[in-house]
Amino acid sequence: MLGDTVRGIGLQAALSNAPVVIHLAGGAKGDDLAAGHLVSAALTTDVRHLILISVIGADIMPINYFRTKLAAEEAVKTSGVPYTIIRVAQVHDFVRGALGVLTKSPLIPVPSGLRLEPVSAETVAQELVARALGEPSQRVPDLAGPEILDAHQLVAHFQRARALNTWTVPVRLPGAAGRAYRRGDNLAGQPVQRRGETWKEYPESVFPQDVND
Repeated sequence: MLGDTVRGIGLQAALSNAPVVIHLAGGAKGDDLAAGHLVSAALTTDVRHLILISVIGADIMPINYFRTKLAAEEAVKTSGVPYTIIRVAQVHDFVRGALGVLTKSPLIPVPSGLRLEPVSAETVAQELVARALGEPSQRVPDLAGPEILDAHQLVAHFQRARALNTWTVPVRLPGAAGRAYRRGDNLAGQPVQRRGETWKEYPESVFPQDVND
């Protein structure tokens, strides 16, 4: 069945006979519109539990992507549909993709002060299934990986895992976004769930050659 959450097309049919909905559709923009259309459709169907995945730092990071995530949360919270909202850290695959782009150059820019707490996609999937099988819980503790790593640590291990003969150069992220990242506004507060494989374990599973510290 086809549908378009951003344009609000085909949602009522898609939600028909779906008592539990996990909303994972998202993109660089339009998440607020998509959530609004989804909850409007949910109110006219038999949805009894809507689970929304969001991003850690949605309420504080000065970046449009985060702002639209917060607006999507508000659309769900004020809709009248029973809901669960869980904010999640960047998944390993996303970090790997970003580093894959950066490491195409022999000189890799490494943002000073940037820290991430990457979490495995499997861990996120397990959490979403558990929430879907449970009762609506509104806002639940954030979900992040077991460790907080700075950009240098993330890049260094990626280089070793890929056996890359590249160099790094520190760069300073500019503006309000750079200051927010250096403050750690993108990191989970309390309460937080920390679990799943580490960043070191992830590249070892993707790139099977030996990786030494």
